[in-house]
Parts: sequence; C-alpha cells; structure tokens
Amino acid sequence: MPEVTDHLELLPIAREAVATAHRIIRARAPQSVAAKGDRDMVTDVDLAVEDAVRGFLARETPEIGILGEERGRTGAGGDALWWALDPVDGTANFARGIPLCAVSLALVKGDNSVLAAIDLPFLGVHYTAAAGHGAFMGGERIRASRTQDLSEAMISIGDFAVGPDAEPKNRVRMALLARLGGQAQRIRMIGTAAIDLAWVAQGRLDASIILANQPWDTMAGVLLVREAGGLVLDQDDTPHTATSAATIALSPALRTPIMTALRHSNTATQR
Repeated sequence: MPEVTDHLELLPIAREAVATAHRIIRARAPQSVAAKGDRDMVTDVDLAVEDAVRGFLARETPEIGILGEERGRTGAGGDALWWALDPVDGTANFARGIPLCAVSLALVKGDNSVLAAIDLPFLGVHYTAAAGHGAFMGGERIRASRTQDLSEAMISIGDFAVGPDAEPKNRVRMALLARLGGQAQRIRMIGTAAIDLAWVAQGRLDASIILANQPWDTMAGVLLVREAGGLVLDQDDTPHTATSAATIALSPALRTPIMTALRHSNTATQR
C-alpha cells in the first residue's frame, strides 16, 4: 500500500486539471479520429485535452514530470513524483457519442499513486482520493462493496487485446468470460478502465478485471479503490503497482474466487 501522503496540498491542482479537461470535452465534439495502432484511435479532443492539462500542470507544478497517453513522458522519472494522465479514457466510446468516458489523473510517487482525480464529463460526477485520507465522489465518502458471494457479484472485464500478439491474450479473456459468466450475477464490459475502477471504489461494481495495465488508465482508479477499502492486485495475486501486468480490483471477500478463476483460465489456455 502507498504511504500516507504529504502531497494533499496538490489535490486542488489535480481537481482543477480534470475540471479543465471536463470543460473542453463538454464544449466540443470530436472532429477528427485518427488511427494510432491496431483498432486504437485518438481524436482531436484527446489531443486538445492533453495539451491543455499538460500546460496547466507545467505551470502549477513545473518540478513534477508528466506521463500522458498521447504525448508520452516529460520531466523526471524514477522515484520522483510524476503525473499520469489519460485525457479521454474510453476514446472509442467518446468518438461514437457513448457517454461512458472519463478524464483520469494521478500523482504517482515511484510506483504507487498518492493522489487521484477522475471526472466523468457526461455523467456529471467526479472522484478524488489522497493516500491515507479516503476516496470521495464529490464531497461524499465512498466505500467498496463487501459482497462475499460470487453469485451476487457484478464484474466488469477490460477490453479485448489488440495488436499482433492479441490472440493468446484473448484466449485467456474468453476462458475467463466463460468461467465467470456461469457464476457471477452479471458480467459487463464498459470500455473505460477509469470508470471500471471508480465504480469498484463506489461499490457499483464488485470487481473489475483488466488484463492489462497502462499507468494513465489505471493509477488514479487504483488509489480510489484502495482508499475505499477494496483490493487491487496484479495477475499473480501480488499488490498492484505502476509496473504490474494486470489491474484486478475487487471486494476483499471476492479475492479467492476471482483469482482462482483467473488462474484456471490461464492454465486452460496453456494446455
């Protein structure tokens, strides 16, 4: 678990950064969509948001590096503080007018988040967390669910893998869907890691299984879940960090059945 932070004074800056992004997203629809990989896309709004937030953070915290999805890393790395920014998480949803997208910003110390701010521009809610100080939706403290039985669990699954090595990764996803689909109350695929994790923190979801880990997608939501009393693990059942291979957030009581299902799904696809 990350240590209690001394960086709480930076939370207003994180809030204003995602508020800046919110205003841009609500003010303009995407005019251009460009491919940046196999079935991966970026819109002009993604770029405009990242540029605006980068500019704001560079002015307010010039000593802190930034890792953004669209523009990469600038500034210090290693054990220094750094911002992890996804300007529009859920670009595929956003480009089609589906309102399930988010702005995700985390302040990271080494490999663990110490501050988080997530804004859902089309749902009118925002989330914040600081290590050791709890997780909040607006001004209301939120808590992860205490669901104990897999048959009562609402579980989100991350997007399918794309790219040249996607096939073996997606065999695991298909096996996991089949296994959990026969046991859980419902399975959902929302299309944005930031919302997946925020809703686990809020107790709307009981678990989120993202078999990938990009820091800009996950680092803010990971802190939200932990500060709300949930667990966030890597695929090997160790605590999640920025360098993890997967991001698995869940109600503590569901750790054994979900990690067992994941282990069996991995084993089944290797036969």
